[in-house]
Amino acid sequence: GFVSVFVGIESPDLNSLQECHKVQNLKRDLLASVRRIQQTGLEVTGGFIVGFDNDSPSIFKQQIDFIQKSRIITAMVGLLNAPRHTRLYQRLKKEGRLLPHLSGNNTDFTMNFVPKMDYKILIKGYRRLIEGIYSYQPYYQRVKNYLAEKTFVLKRPFRLRLYHLQALLKSIFLLGIKDKGRFYYWKLFFWSLLHRPTSFPQAIIFSIYGYHFRKVLRLR
Repeated sequence: GFVSVFVGIESPDLNSLQECHKVQNLKRDLLASVRRIQQTGLEVTGGFIVGFDNDSPSIFKQQIDFIQKSRIITAMVGLLNAPRHTRLYQRLKKEGRLLPHLSGNNTDFTMNFVPKMDYKILIKGYRRLIEGIYSYQPYYQRVKNYLAEKTFVLKRPFRLRLYHLQALLKSIFLLGIKDKGRFYYWKLFFWSLLHRPTSFPQAIIFSIYGYHFRKVLRLR
């Protein structure tokens, strides 16, 4: 079986969803839909995009609020780009808005077209959005909120392996001693151990996820 599912949410803004033809997301409560999936025991990995023509500077806070309320741990937020042979590419080409370089990485703070929103405002807002979901306090709080509601059912007895202990000890060293956010690590560590012991392994895994996200996104 599987334990997680990727959902292309894209945006909580209805006009932006209409713009990208994400019609299946228009006539539903996106937050309730995500929570319904989570209640089945599946972890939702969400895909989000900013930089649509309909996006205003308020979109960054909207995205932060949605991600925090939805308790989506892995939120893959990127800047809109226009790959070749897409309708978006053809439209932007006709409008004379294409730029020559496409990096293929929508999280590297580059775009291959001129956005409607002022570029500096867009990049500044995107960075604020990333910091708003992956900085220590909001990220660890989102993990705690998710674990507080999730029910973990062990289908077979858990067998402690050597690599489990190695991963735990490494997380303690990197996140509990060296990392600047060690206060939040230990807060989640003891909360899960005392109040949600069945979620303790997941708490450590998500803590490691956060370390990875901050390192990749250069938030450390």
